[in-house]
Amino acid sequence: MRYAPLKAALVALGALALSPPLAAMPEAAKQHSDTADRALRRGDGLAAEIELKAALKSGATKPDLAAPMGEAMLLQGNFTGARQWLAAGNFGKGTEARGWTALGKLERAQGNLPAAGAAFDKALRLTPKDPALWVEIGRLRYLGGEHRQAEQAADTALSFDPRHVRGLELKAQLVGQSLGYGEAADYYGQALDAAPGDLALMIGNAAALGESGQNREMLTMTRQVLVQAGGAPRAWFDLAVLAARAGDIGTARAMLGRVGERLDDLPAALLLRGAMELEAGNANLAAQLLGRVVERQPANPRGQLLFARALLESGDYKALLTRLGPLAARADASPYLLTIMARAYEEVGDRLAAGQMLDRAAAVTPSVTMPVYEPGGPGTYAAAWQGNQGILGAAVPYVRSLIAAGDKAGAVRVASRFLELHPGSGDALGLAGDAQLAAGNAAAALQLYQAASTVRFPELLLVRIGEASDQIGQGAAMPALVAQYADRFPGSRLALRMAATMAAATGDWAAARALLENLALRGGNGDVRLLADLSYAQLRNGDAKAALDSATRAWLLQPASPAAAQARGMALVELGQQPALAQQLLVQARRSGGDNPLLSAALAKLK
Repeated sequence: MRYAPLKAALVALGALALSPPLAAMPEAAKQHSDTADRALRRGDGLAAEIELKAALKSGATKPDLAAPMGEAMLLQGNFTGARQWLAAGNFGKGTEARGWTALGKLERAQGNLPAAGAAFDKALRLTPKDPALWVEIGRLRYLGGEHRQAEQAADTALSFDPRHVRGLELKAQLVGQSLGYGEAADYYGQALDAAPGDLALMIGNAAALGESGQNREMLTMTRQVLVQAGGAPRAWFDLAVLAARAGDIGTARAMLGRVGERLDDLPAALLLRGAMELEAGNANLAAQLLGRVVERQPANPRGQLLFARALLESGDYKALLTRLGPLAARADASPYLLTIMARAYEEVGDRLAAGQMLDRAAAVTPSVTMPVYEPGGPGTYAAAWQGNQGILGAAVPYVRSLIAAGDKAGAVRVASRFLELHPGSGDALGLAGDAQLAAGNAAAALQLYQAASTVRFPELLLVRIGEASDQIGQGAAMPALVAQYADRFPGSRLALRMAATMAAATGDWAAARALLENLALRGGNGDVRLLADLSYAQLRNGDAKAALDSATRAWLLQPASPAAAQARGMALVELGQQPALAQQLLVQARRSGGDNPLLSAALAKLK
């Protein structure tokens, strides 16, 4: 969406100043209109509607009231009513910009982005320095994938009013995705200084504080939200997240119970509800919730694995094998998923398939990323993309399917076209980077990934930057970037995992151990590879007893894992315990996972 130059807007503003003044509204009607405006400012659409209807009866004209009545309807979610007042564009003198802005918000809410842009254009020609309008433009740009342009709009709004509450809120939302939620919390703090009781700001600030690791401050802010609006579902959700991070599952479930289904349009809320129900033993309900997450976000790795586990524990083996079978069939499937699939095959009596899955799980060295599964080949998505080349939902599956089919040049062509249509989109930059990396152009991919990270920086983008950097010999820069990312996004388990791996590579086993123990305490006690790596770090850090405990946990979770078998065998050798078992474990690890210097050294000590 492109907007008229500021010069043209200023000319239009001058023309507006020469137009006839607004006809006087009867005093009684004006009083009702003023009361309605106060209701709109506090977000009470129903009260505003009542007052505006009274103003109409008292002699106000429909054009005089079209803009505020449209706003009142929007606040109530009554899009049909809002359109009846706004669509004609018949606004009284002095309310035109307000009316076009309200119409733009309506069109945006209903997914009519070009129409929303056209309405905002008309408002911008009338009020080019209105920060509230620039905020709405920014939100529209973000929704349309113009992420960089959205931030420019937020900056424009703040250039006109540095304390504009909604401008600061938008800026917080945007910087949180690129610079981290600590930066976002700073902007929320500035906004709250200007509007201390604003509920939306308080909820957003609480979420940012939690994401940035400031849990005590988040708890304080969330309690303030609950005092001000005890039924606010987002506040209860934030408390549930905080409780879950602390390992208090019972409290987390109680908090989510207060939310009910009011946040079910938010995948993160569905994912947390599903995980909590799974931990509580309610596998059937968990499967329903997590199935909705996977349908909305098929590339969500945590959602995929939790959904698989929920289907297994609910006994729905047929659905598990049908829904997750194609993903498990991929060469880079997760060993955890393969183990789940093996158990499902055992339950349906197919021991051969179960054995094959276990063999694959034992042999694989897991990647830090989960594969993204597209259920069809390029032919499945080509037609949809041809007719919608600028739509993310059409471009992404087509590019991924082309990469999977080996058509790297085709993937680069399609991704480049999408980037051409959305030059400021973090999604477009990342997708183009994926295509270039798959095509072997790591330097080009790195540039695209780095550009994407300035707009949005999800943790999987950090992994891709690492992959591209390694391929062109710039891996030495990664430890500093990973440390910076972990500082900005302390909730990222993946960043901590990468930091631990890098610390181990440099021989800093104390740091590697501390990081891995932190991850194990934060829900990693079911991760076989993490526990095996933790055992190695503890062993190299001089704590063989702790190493044996960690390795035994890993081995009990997956006895066929060569990493778990080697870790347990090495710990037993170091402690001088059960040499026959240690020999058996190390030989098993060599047979299924191949030889390596640490394994050979441990076997040599047994001779």
